[in-house]
Amino acid sequence: MSASSANAADAPPEFWSLAQAAIALRRRKISSEELTKLCIARVKRLDPKLNSFITLTEEDALMRARACDAVRPAGMLHGIPIALKDNIDTAGVLTTAASKVFRDRIPSQDAEVAARLRTAGTVCLGKLNLDEFALEGTGTTSNFGVVHNPWNLDHIAGGSSAGSATALTARFCYASVGSDDGGSIRIPASFSGITGLKTSLGRVSTRGVIPSAYSLDTIGPMARSAEDAALVLQAIAGIDRDDSITIDAPVPNYSAALRAPLGHLRLGIPRDPFFEKLNPEVAEAVEAAIRLLRPKVREVRDIVLPAFEFVKDGSYDVELLHFHAPLLERSPELYHPWSRRQLTGLKQVTAVNYVETLKRLRECRRDIRRVFTQVDLLLLPTKRDTAPTIQSTIDESYQRPPSNTSAFNRFGVPAISIPCGFSRAGLPIGLQIAGPLFGEPQVLALAHAFQMATDWHLRRPPGFA
Repeated sequence: MSASSANAADAPPEFWSLAQAAIALRRRKISSEELTKLCIARVKRLDPKLNSFITLTEEDALMRARACDAVRPAGMLHGIPIALKDNIDTAGVLTTAASKVFRDRIPSQDAEVAARLRTAGTVCLGKLNLDEFALEGTGTTSNFGVVHNPWNLDHIAGGSSAGSATALTARFCYASVGSDDGGSIRIPASFSGITGLKTSLGRVSTRGVIPSAYSLDTIGPMARSAEDAALVLQAIAGIDRDDSITIDAPVPNYSAALRAPLGHLRLGIPRDPFFEKLNPEVAEAVEAAIRLLRPKVREVRDIVLPAFEFVKDGSYDVELLHFHAPLLERSPELYHPWSRRQLTGLKQVTAVNYVETLKRLRECRRDIRRVFTQVDLLLLPTKRDTAPTIQSTIDESYQRPPSNTSAFNRFGVPAISIPCGFSRAGLPIGLQIAGPLFGEPQVLALAHAFQMATDWHLRRPPGFA
């Protein structure tokens, strides 16, 4: 545990890190019920401006918190208030994926990640807003309304895990869990100034999470720091015998990995094409981060990553249509117009071209393994720009730069976004660190080292401080 966590700041408990709150709970300096009440009061007071929650489960959360207080804490997550993205099934609790299609859907069973977090002792405050069915990356296509960025309410929070990022930024909860098949954890982490980890394909069970793209889907922690993300990942990682994606690989001690030496690490900078068309302020912040980390490692050098050649009428996004086809056929009017347009366009994908895409996915995962024989980790901007305005996103006048996140879903490797600066307009900028398959320990260690040397992750939006 870092010194910053061992000595909780004088700030109110809502502003503690998860690690700080866990220590206070274990030492009986505060109760889970007290923490939960503070979080709920903050949600009720401030979330009308942000729209991060779809469902607040106040009574269930307080009942769970009291039950946690009645027993001795069994782990670092015991009694910690969290909230979950609303595409993750929760038994007996409305789970809508932000769609009218599922407006009355109440699962009878927890998703595996929800069950593991419950076993770890967390207190779930409710379900968080997202782009409908996690199909977009803006937080503007939910049928429960747009999610606002706490740093500037006129700007998007990023998506699809928009509510998760906003709830963490506004200090409504201490952690969340998001899904990511193209950047849905890292995009809102970058735009909202929090820490978000896309895990390796097969590291965390996707069973009970409403599917997006089967070949790319991953589940990962969203938190206030890499240290907190490590605690959450410890609870959710590992084989699920009833899941077809998880791999039976040992789960390391992620918190212990934060203290691993960095002097042997070789860092690769994939400038082509990931540093092209950068907002100058993003470029400045990321270059400063590289300069800060350079003395801590063995080597920093430029490197080229395998390029993925897309197949005409062969998009892997057709996997989205596989799940939605019967629902879309029956009730197209229930879908958000943006989602309906995207799904309808996927009908032109052909089976032969889709199979070619899957072949190329396998090949790029082979090729990235070769890259990680030359370097240990990669550093690059998470997004090439800061968060655009909500209006320019909805009317599609904003010209999006190329993605810096989706490549790592295709590679199947872990990638984290951590804050590394702010624009002059006060919007967060994200640094992305990627590693080899199951390289979460190294990714978290470098992210933690950066956060121990900077305070970007500790800053809070003025209107929500």
